[in-house]
Amino acid sequence: MSDKYKIRDNDKAYFVTLTTVGWVDVFTRKEQKLMMLNSLKYCQQNKGLIIFAYCLMPSHLHMICKADDGFNLSDILRDFKKFTSKKIIQLITEEPESRREWLLKLFSDACEHLKREQKFKVWQDGSQAKVIFSKKFLYEKLNYIHQNPVEDLIVEKPEDYIFSSARNYADIDSYIDVCLLDQKLITYG
Repeated sequence: MSDKYKIRDNDKAYFVTLTTVGWVDVFTRKEQKLMMLNSLKYCQQNKGLIIFAYCLMPSHLHMICKADDGFNLSDILRDFKKFTSKKIIQLITEEPESRREWLLKLFSDACEHLKREQKFKVWQDGSQAKVIFSKKFLYEKLNYIHQNPVEDLIVEKPEDYIFSSARNYADIDSYIDVCLLDQKLITYG
């Protein structure tokens, strides 16, 4: 994996993108989406994940986040991806899914190049982490995250998308609490 997107400083916030292999739309079913949000909540409560913004799209997750003191963001994201991979496969297998065979084959085929024995690979390697180096970059990424479902024609207004922190910033009930940018200072690279 390239060093370009490595998380080097746990005191900094990062814009991260976690993407499914082949950019396949996995998060189209309510159960998959809720599992992802519940997993993020777990990481907030038990693993030291601080989320400033997020948006769960059908094939990827964007976040502006950092690790709380004493925690390691790379470890949090690794554990999150490992846990959610297993849950995604479990939900595809156990819940109604018209694409079950196709999805399982895709995730199985994604393991062919791996050195270690693995049955399914759901997430692309890495987390496309980019350090938040300036206030301008921070607000560019915040806008990008919240506009993602608008650009994808899922909703007209960012705050209408339930699986995004745009609701938090619009002071609307949301599924996940986030640390609003005016509540917590971010130090820049």
